[in-house]
Amino acid sequence: MDSNPDPSPDNHYAIFLRGVNVGGINIKMAELKRALIQLPLHSVGTLLASGNIICRAALGPGELKSTVEKCLRDSFGYDAWVVVLTASRLAELIAACPYPADSGEQHSYVTLGSDPDILAELFALAEQLPDADQVSLGPEAMAWQAPVGGTLESPFSKLSAKSRYKSSTTTRNLRTLVKVRDALARL
Repeated sequence: MDSNPDPSPDNHYAIFLRGVNVGGINIKMAELKRALIQLPLHSVGTLLASGNIICRAALGPGELKSTVEKCLRDSFGYDAWVVVLTASRLAELIAACPYPADSGEQHSYVTLGSDPDILAELFALAEQLPDADQVSLGPEAMAWQAPVGGTLESPFSKLSAKSRYKSSTTTRNLRTLVKVRDALARL
């Protein structure tokens, strides 16, 4: 649907898929793009193999979320969940993150949420963990760090992997978010 794209930056979106190409849900990015271009989206692109989509759309964030989730469920047969951010909001979240995108000792992550109450609950629980080091970036995001080589074993990673958070959160390395932001700027 690349004809007649809306040029407004307010309609530039980042869509983050939950659990793609991990845990048995394998989708080739070319197949993902083919499915998404059937929707009322423009300039659809994918980044990396972890379910990062950029596009333009005349839909609002909520409608875009439900439209993409239905497309993924119908096209790939899995219980799909996504988090949708405008380009400007993604840029604000990255700017608010106090952690470096690159460090030899720590990886910086941002957990994104589509349900502010669930993310607030997760943040409150995370503050009780030993060596808690996370920062709320807003109602839809929190940043945290894990030692290089120890992400999956970190207490926060284990907490956020619980099924309660599966349908409303997804986590990305801060470097990935920077790449998505930069790709959106080129749309």
